[in-house]
Amino acid sequence: MTTTGSPMVIAEISGNHNGSLERALDIVRAAGGAGAHAVKIQTYTADTITLNVDAPAFRVSDGHELWGNRTLHDLYAEAHTPWEWHQPIFELARELGMVAFSTPFDETAVDFLEELDVPLYKIASLEIVDLPLIERVAQTGKPVLLSTGTATVAEIAAAVDAARAGGCADLTLLVCTSSYPASPDDAHLRRIPVLADLFGVKVGLSDHTLGTGVSIAAVALGATVIEKHVTLSRADGGVDSAFSLEPDEVKQLVDGCDAAHRALGSASVWATAAEAESLRLRPSLYVTADVRAGDIATPENIRSVRPAGGLPPAAIAQVMGRAFTRQASAGTPVSWSLLEEP
Repeated sequence: MTTTGSPMVIAEISGNHNGSLERALDIVRAAGGAGAHAVKIQTYTADTITLNVDAPAFRVSDGHELWGNRTLHDLYAEAHTPWEWHQPIFELARELGMVAFSTPFDETAVDFLEELDVPLYKIASLEIVDLPLIERVAQTGKPVLLSTGTATVAEIAAAVDAARAGGCADLTLLVCTSSYPASPDDAHLRRIPVLADLFGVKVGLSDHTLGTGVSIAAVALGATVIEKHVTLSRADGGVDSAFSLEPDEVKQLVDGCDAAHRALGSASVWATAAEAESLRLRPSLYVTADVRAGDIATPENIRSVRPAGGLPPAAIAQVMGRAFTRQASAGTPVSWSLLEEP
């Protein structure tokens, strides 16, 4: 997976198709038009990801902001992307020049996605403890994005080991706050360089906060991948709409991430070629009133003004009190040859 240049911006469709393949395809078109580099979906059914059991353990907690008290089976039945939709979604994304891939949630999903020849995989945050699944995905030889929401450092280490044991040679960890929507206060983006140093891998961000600010800040800390949920319109509703970006915001995200990446530049560069005109306009010492030979330099006839061209302002103390060697009009840059030796 390429990480040179600007960070890869991934548009996650998730459940924002709202049960319509045509809407899913429209989201792909909108993401492509906004400049997203990749489109991602999720590969599961309600029956492969959970059980059809109505018991407290199988319900989202009552106080949840978006999905309170819903059974997991009911929620995933609404949110899942039918497997027969995968191929048309992937084909359209590729036609539009985007990478298209998915998150599998069990081995049957991996087998299915391999038939579609996806170019990379993502492991979801909650599946970071499913080490057999991580190893199975790694065995495909494809790049892997591993989301770290909910995980301790020890759990991340175990997941990284599983990926490497499976043969993964291209691993990217994604800092993630598994909360929907997530608060910027919980993003803790300083983990990005820490994870990069700890595990010697690329690090990105799977972002569930509102807007684009957190993602752009992540790029400034070294994020090589940014993943955001995308919808056509939050007003249309849907399981993920509340924390998803609309197409114009995706464009802002792509542009903002590109600008942040380019702005990082180099720590070894100070004055730049782009500052040439500003450099020419820095202040220096100039004659500010017409003088004749023999006149004495005083604050009334020499000052520090813009532009450059004269002696540096720091020389003012050495200049004052000296006699002019020749006539000079206002606007003449002060030089040592214009003044007598003390």
